[in-house]
Amino acid sequence: MKAGLIFDLDGVLVDSAAFHFKAWQRMAESLGIAFDLEANEQLKGLSRARSMDKILSWGGLSMTGEDKARHMAAKNANYLDLVAQLTAKDTLPGAENYLREARRLGHPIALGSASKNAGFILEKVGLMDCFDAIVDGNVVVTSKPDPEVFLTAAKLLKRAPEDCVVFEDAVAGLEAAKRGGMKTIGIGDPSALSADKVVPDLAALGPVSDSLLAFNFNGQAL
Repeated sequence: MKAGLIFDLDGVLVDSAAFHFKAWQRMAESLGIAFDLEANEQLKGLSRARSMDKILSWGGLSMTGEDKARHMAAKNANYLDLVAQLTAKDTLPGAENYLREARRLGHPIALGSASKNAGFILEKVGLMDCFDAIVDGNVVVTSKPDPEVFLTAAKLLKRAPEDCVVFEDAVAGLEAAKRGGMKTIGIGDPSALSADKVVPDLAALGPVSDSLLAFNFNGQAL
């Protein structure tokens, strides 16, 4: 049995973090709240609603649900204007090769992302056909570090959680995967991430089979 592979989107397959930063910064500054790259890092892996709540808390502001929804919609409109510029060349190093090799080898593949724009982004960069299931902010209710997004993905892939590997760049995402009982590969800085294996990008993993050798699935190493 081939292991199920579940990928986060931003920071793992595509780098749209800069677009999120610009859109959140514009929204925050419209409310008089300072927003820098350090603040943006704290939003990694969080849903739009949780991100909005954090920003409001930093500014000591409270807001009705209707007003929050309006500001979140404005942020998303700005973000979509920016990501409309994405093309296949904007995928991160090794992302497309790893996905396509995994698909060729017969691994079921899912996306597990908090983004509500995941499908749009995957279409823009030409990766939609690599996935058997898309689980995003339009599908799940709770955001990372709750494991719902990954458990839902595992179910759609017809794999037990322990037979899945999650690829994540965010602390909250890796925590969610661990809570769900899954194996983890962190994408980023090993000093900042805690995972079974941490690499700077998917290109650093090498061949799919080699990158999964250390894991045990149903009593067998793949």
